[in-house]
Amino acid sequence: MRVWVVFLLCLAGHAFAAPTEEEPNVEELVAEEPAAEEVDVGTNPVQVEVGEFDEGIEVDEDVAENPCLNYQCKKGKVCEVDESNTPMCVCQDPSTCPPAEGEFEHVCGTDNKTYDSSCHFFATKCTLEGTKKGHKLHLDYIGPCKLIEPCLDSELNEFPLRMRDWLKNVLVTLYERDEDNNLLTEKQKLRVKKIFENEKRLQAGDHSLDLLARDFAKNYNMYIFPVHWQFGQLDQHPIDGYLTHSELAPLRAPLIPMEHCTTRFFEECDADDDKYIALEEWASCFGIKEQDVDKDLII
Repeated sequence: MRVWVVFLLCLAGHAFAAPTEEEPNVEELVAEEPAAEEVDVGTNPVQVEVGEFDEGIEVDEDVAENPCLNYQCKKGKVCEVDESNTPMCVCQDPSTCPPAEGEFEHVCGTDNKTYDSSCHFFATKCTLEGTKKGHKLHLDYIGPCKLIEPCLDSELNEFPLRMRDWLKNVLVTLYERDEDNNLLTEKQKLRVKKIFENEKRLQAGDHSLDLLARDFAKNYNMYIFPVHWQFGQLDQHPIDGYLTHSELAPLRAPLIPMEHCTTRFFEECDADDDKYIALEEWASCFGIKEQDVDKDLII
């Protein structure tokens, strides 16, 4: 599924935010915990091109001439052969990453450090595997680290108004452009068609918060599927009905530089503070009523 970062321009937000304090550089070894892969781009409307940050799954192929030819490693690792010519994945040396072509390739880590590119970030993260610092390190957002101002309570309440409307408009745009049937499934297109053809649908535009609030109250049913759809797009590694920090990254990373309430919004979506966002918590964050939460809408 192809997606466009240009969709992000539909979201208002131009303030900056206070960076997180950099963690002490302590290489304290910790027990390795089973964790979801750091998947920073998936099939989501806000991601950059698919594959830019994807971590591949290792696939063992018997290639006599070059064992590494079809042997894929997750992001941050490269394939090497041992003495018996058996391929294996090892951490990539950050210095071997291609130089960044410009600031647009920079990314900011949760350690408040700017990395030249996603390649440099994941290679660095790999070298820290098994340490406390490596366990906590994630890609925070796309672009160089910068000051992001705190999100006020009043601003936090405004965030879902824009986000809901934006999700609806993203789906409508995908529906309009899906000539080759590779952007939406047939079941998804049937759902979006009802929204697209509804004469009461609020057209995309720079609307006031009051208008967005009134439209949500008046045309509530139009927003139920878009909210479920986005959850399904993010819940991929694994598909288990919960969103982890890594699964949220494709949505968070492009948004944070433009919407300074992004981080706080998703933190508060995790109502029970268990580091996972369940479908019920996700829907509640967007104002979807409990009786309208339906796992069958994630299609």
